[in-house]
Amino acid sequence: MKYCSSCGSLVARKKPAGDSRDRWVCDNCNTTHYQNPNIVVGCVPVQEQKILLCRRAIEPRSGFWTVPAGFLELGETIAEGAARETLEEACAMVRVGRLFASVDVVDAGQVHLFFTGELIGGFGVGEETLETALFAESEIPWDEIAFRSGRFALRKYLEDAGRNNGVHLHELRRNRQSND
Repeated sequence: MKYCSSCGSLVARKKPAGDSRDRWVCDNCNTTHYQNPNIVVGCVPVQEQKILLCRRAIEPRSGFWTVPAGFLELGETIAEGAARETLEEACAMVRVGRLFASVDVVDAGQVHLFFTGELIGGFGVGEETLETALFAESEIPWDEIAFRSGRFALRKYLEDAGRNNGVHLHELRRNRQSND
């Protein structure tokens, strides 16, 4: 952050009185700018025991496969966001099920939340997608999955095999090894 969104003056990184962390603070109007993680929501859409994946047409990781997911918008629930992202990326309607995976992507300042989803009807290709396809478990292109959080969600979904095993939690940091 370089400029104050309230008055347009330069901001500086410092610890406001009574706070425990450095924040962006405007010396001109004394506004403290808090930066919080962004929420990414998605689902694992399934039809007849096959999982719908999308091949990304945008960066990052253009050309790689992913479950439909994206940033939560203001004014929607996390389940509504997961359904909207599936519609936008795969032109597919889903009946959103339960939340089953949460991934803290600490270095990116994001939290990724994944739901189960029942594919209702057909699917297609959205503006951010090159192609979509249904994959049986044995057909999933694991080496071509775009993001570690999506790979984690797919693995946990398959491990659950339709059972409600709660919400699987995972933390991703650049400087730590991961078994995902």
